[in-house]
Amino acid sequence: QVQLVESGGGLVQAGGSLRLSCAASGRTFSRFTMGWFRQAPGKERQFVSAVTWSRNSLFYGDSVKGRFTVSKDNAKNTVYLQMNSLKPEDTAVYYCAATLGSPVGEYDYWGPGTQVTVSA
Repeated sequence: QVQLVESGGGLVQAGGSLRLSCAASGRTFSRFTMGWFRQAPGKERQFVSAVTWSRNSLFYGDSVKGRFTVSKDNAKNTVYLQMNSLKPEDTAVYYCAATLGSPVGEYDYWGPGTQVTVSA
């Protein structure tokens, strides 16, 4: 059973930084793609970033390119999302997800989410 648990969310001022973590367990993740998504109140879920576990290929949504960086620690089975130059519009619940398919396709496993709030 795949389990994903996010941490690192919180309240930060605009221009600040946060680093989210996603601890993954329950499977061997070498064939997985790990993704980050976010959902703001009243809005649809939005793709943020993804990383393929084996090849370390990176993907970013247009709204976060140049500000967010995804990375992973194989030994810790943990994926990170470093978020810099945060804007109020980055406020959302951030979710970690995993898929054996395409990084821009459907994801099969989801964490409970962590709240990120950016004040103006």
